[in-house]
Amino acid sequence: MALSRSLNFCRSFSIVSSEPLRVCIVGSGPAGFYTADKILKAHEGAEVDIVDRLPTPFGLVRSGVAPDHPETKIVTNQFSRVAQNRRCSFIGNVSLGASISLAELRELYDAVVLSYGAESDQALGIPREDLSGIYAAREFVWWYNGHPDCRNLAPDLKSSDTAVIIGQGNVALDVARILLRPTSELATTDITCHALAALSESSIRKVYLVGRRGAAQAAFTAKELREVLRIKDLSIEIRQADLSKTPADEEELKNNRIKRRIHELLSKAATPATSVCNPGQKELHFVFFRKPDRFLESDCRSGHVGGLRVERTILQDLVHERTSSNSELLLPPEDVGSGKQIAVGTGLFEEMECGLVLKSVGYKSIPVVGLPFDHRKGIVPNVRGRVLSGASEDAQVEKGLYVCGWLKRGPTGIIATNLYCAEETVASISEDVERGVVTSRSGLSKPGREGLLQLLDSRNVKIVPFGGWEKIDSEEKRRGSLKNKPREKLTAWQDLLEVATK
Repeated sequence: MALSRSLNFCRSFSIVSSEPLRVCIVGSGPAGFYTADKILKAHEGAEVDIVDRLPTPFGLVRSGVAPDHPETKIVTNQFSRVAQNRRCSFIGNVSLGASISLAELRELYDAVVLSYGAESDQALGIPREDLSGIYAAREFVWWYNGHPDCRNLAPDLKSSDTAVIIGQGNVALDVARILLRPTSELATTDITCHALAALSESSIRKVYLVGRRGAAQAAFTAKELREVLRIKDLSIEIRQADLSKTPADEEELKNNRIKRRIHELLSKAATPATSVCNPGQKELHFVFFRKPDRFLESDCRSGHVGGLRVERTILQDLVHERTSSNSELLLPPEDVGSGKQIAVGTGLFEEMECGLVLKSVGYKSIPVVGLPFDHRKGIVPNVRGRVLSGASEDAQVEKGLYVCGWLKRGPTGIIATNLYCAEETVASISEDVERGVVTSRSGLSKPGREGLLQLLDSRNVKIVPFGGWEKIDSEEKRRGSLKNKPREKLTAWQDLLEVATK
């Protein structure tokens, strides 16, 4: 029996022209699903295949959204309807570069849209970053969310009572909240059982959120901040000096209502200097104007982190810095404020003791063979989603190759940002279809889905269709119901594939 028939991928559909548009989308996160939805609506008769290296769809909605944010995950209902469209197929457990090459996909499809996001992390580039006990926040998030790549992370939460989180964005607040929130409240979420067990025995009582800039430039949202501030019996510690406002801060807050609200929340939440924490009370310290300088090795645990040395910073005018240097100014995103000021070191240092460090300083996309990539910006060079052959001014458009999501614009924005990003990319695809740039001029249709499935079958790639995901979904919900949880996630590759192929 042909593989496509056995997996119920051969579905009948109406075709407007003799050559339907065949599109492959690599990556099944929000950017991928929004792109698929827009293509299906814009091109009647188009076939869309969504390929993902995981056997589970939805990308960061499944592995990145915090377990205590179930309302954010409701968008998967919309994505499921897209996948169930008879002209759309989800094909999981297919890795770009290992299972199939980009060049092969481009031969099989009229258009290939890359939306596989950013699955690596920015490095701080400071001494002793290789010490154990130092993790990317992404890894920690994947660990408690059940991503199969990080199920065995096993962060040590027992040996120290202090964790340092470097960065002050929403992801940083997410991991701080998971470390500090009572596990009795997390127990009714879809957090993984291994993470819940580790957090139940955690010794972490103090969490430091370290940022290079000030309270007026904090990158998290008021919504995320309010959630942290509502944690029971939590002491919020902020240096009063860090809350003081410079004339530049006053101007920034005056012109930005959201930033002003965040500063007000921080000011109201700060524990008075005269107050004393109750024994056993957990503490969240907002540490502003501090720049990581080097990690310190533990005195009693060889090769393990024991502290962090930070350098005090001040804000300086960005325009001044640009005009005072002949070279292009290259700064980490967290150094740059509203576009007018940057954080620079003062030469004054402090040391912070800790046994766990989570780096939340940004995600990084990974290039694949045959894909032009701007390593400095961490994106694929593109114009409105059309991939360019390089980052130079004379770069040419790569016919039939597109990007969407973080690969296109960098790791910024919320889930809904990908909707507008997808609209722009699909508009480019539609323009190219209308101009005859995408579809074949030889009169021969590209193989599309049938060709992909045959090629994967010849390589013994065990693919997971959307029906396989539905089996995983059903089994996770069944296991969750036994523990009064919305689901108990399967976290091992083998378990996921076994359930999907039953």
